Parts: sequence; structure tokens; C-alpha cells
Amino acid sequence: MHQIRQGLSEFPAVALLGARQVGKTTLARLLTSEWEGPTTVFDLEEYAARAALSATPDRLLRRRQGLVVLDEVQRLPQLFEVLRPICDDPARRCVFLLLGSASLDLVRGLSESLAGRVRFLDVAGLSLSEVGPESQDKLWMRGGFPRAFLASSSASWGRWMESFGRTFVERDIPSLAPRVPPENLNRFWRMLAHRHGQVWNASAVARSMDVGPAAANRYRDLLAGTFMVRVLLPWFENLGKRLVKSPRVFLRDSGVLHHLLGLYDPDELAMHPRYGASWEGFALEQVLIAHGERQAYYYRTQRGAELDLLLLRRGHRWGFDFKCSDAPRTTKSMRVAITDLGLRHLWVVYPGDLEYQLGEQITALPLVRIHGIDLRGGE
Repeated sequence: MHQIRQGLSEFPAVALLGARQVGKTTLARLLTSEWEGPTTVFDLEEYAARAALSATPDRLLRRRQGLVVLDEVQRLPQLFEVLRPICDDPARRCVFLLLGSASLDLVRGLSESLAGRVRFLDVAGLSLSEVGPESQDKLWMRGGFPRAFLASSSASWGRWMESFGRTFVERDIPSLAPRVPPENLNRFWRMLAHRHGQVWNASAVARSMDVGPAAANRYRDLLAGTFMVRVLLPWFENLGKRLVKSPRVFLRDSGVLHHLLGLYDPDELAMHPRYGASWEGFALEQVLIAHGERQAYYYRTQRGAELDLLLLRRGHRWGFDFKCSDAPRTTKSMRVAITDLGLRHLWVVYPGDLEYQLGEQITALPLVRIHGIDLRGGE
């Protein structure tokens, strides 16, 4: 909430970007309830609000005072052209809070029309710092959507996930990409669950779906743009080694992953072939929630040396390896990564409770302590 208020004090507009049902509207309601002054909310999911803002947007917005909230703003991208002169008007008496659940069109429109006038803030799912360390396994199993996490039972969680998935594929996606057949995207989404964490191979995925590689890439980008999928780019530089240069693809929410895999119980998850990959994706998201998504990569050589996550912060390189083990150990791959990349430190993130040194520059770190590490390099 502090970042939102700070952004609104410094910019004419703040954009909250995140998946549907992740809590953006709840944050907006909390802000409006505490706002000292007039507030106006336009929910663009409602036909009346879309019709009114389509017909007379300048008249409706220019004379507003206080806080103006535009929810699901990607539903009406032409508003960006209207907002630009309003934001630049020295007589403006309002600030805008824009809520969006699709980054591809939304960010493009904002960057073209509102460059320098808007601050972007990512809204992720629930984090371990919010739910508490005692709820780590529950958060991992159910994911970070608030209603999914708070479901009264596993059966209730499953029903919510089923409803969310159907709404997303059958209603949300057609409004953004009407030419994409929902049944194709649903197949693709489920296929990605079985390839969670793997290096992206558009040709292999396309063959499995009997479509072209361009279509597979389009489906991937569409899911990434709606915050369902994370495309983790590879880090490469001239190290004299052959490096993997294709991205890795993860489902961002572990609950969605488990639902698509047909897993409804932690015991089922523990026996599943994607168990380790599930932990890696969950821990990856928690690290990025804690320390930001910018300049995040993975590293892998053709000979097998790899690092699950590389973060560049303040001129230093920090490494993370994710191990679903009670007692992780060092590997040759870790030491190669430290040398190749010049890492300041490498943390082996695991689901246990004890933090301890594994070697020089390597620490075993419980995931619940991820918010406490310092990536400033002693500066």
C-alpha cells in the first residue's frame, strides 16, 4: 500500500499489474476506503462503465477530483490516448489508479501513451511473508490466489480452481485474443504443466499440438502476458563455453500447476514426477516476490553446468539453486557457476528450517528466510 501511495504522490497515474483474482481490486478498495478526498471507481468489466467511457471519456475523466480507479483497464485500451493530455494538464485535480490483468496490450499502450506519467507496480500472489512460515506447505500446494489459499477444504480449492480455469480460458482469453481457439489454449496450458520448468522448445510443443511453432510461441506469450506463465530468459556472455540460449517456462502459480496436473493432496504431489520442478517454480516465484523480477535469468551450459536463478543487483551477481531436499549438498555444477558467473554468493533454497554454510560462498537457506537476505553487497 505504501508503494501505491508513494507512486500516486509522484506520478499522475499508477498501474497495478497482475493476474486476475490476485487481489488488485481488494487493494484498490482498501485504498479508496482510506483516501482523504473524493474517489471514483470505473469497473470496465461492467458494460455500462465501458459504454460511458467509450462515448465521452474526456468529459467523464477530465473534471474528476481525488482518486479515479479504472479496473480492468485493458478492456478499453483507447483510454490511454485520452489519459495522456489529462495527465499533462496543469489544472488536473485527480490521480489515476489503473488495474490491469493483461500485460501485453496494457503495457504496450501505457508505454506508448503514458511514458513518464505512470509508475508500474506488480501485484503477485500471496507470499510466505504474508501467510507465515507455518503455512509454507499449504501455500505451495494451493498457490497464491487468495480465494484458493483460503478455501475451506481441498475439495473447495479444487472447485475454485476449476471455475477459475474455465473463466480464464473461455471468457478472459477470447476478449484479448479472439482468434485463439479456447480449446487449443486449454490443451496448451495443460501441456505446459507437464513441461513446467523445462527449456522451451517451440517445435516439440507444436508437433504435440499439431500446430506450427509460431502458434506455440503465440500461445506461450499470451499466457505470459496474462501472468499465468513466467518465461525465464537465459544468461549468456562470451565465456568460451556453449550455452543454452532458449528460455525456461514455468507456470507462475503452484496451485494452478497442481490443478492442471490433477493433484489435490500433498501426498500425491510428493509421488509425482514433477515434484522437484514444482518446488523449483514455487521457490523461484517467492524469491522474485521478495527481491523483484528485474534482471532475472537462469544459466546453463551445453555440458550440464547450471544455475536455477541469477539476479543482478547493484553491480553484483547473486545465485540461487532450488533443491527439494531435507539436507541439500554442494555440487560441481554450483562451483562451476560461481566461477563462470563471478557470483557474490549462492544460496541453495530448500524447504527445511536450518540455515547453514555448505562451503565458501554457498549457504543452505530455508525458503521462509528468503526475504531476510541482503542483496546490496555490503554497500
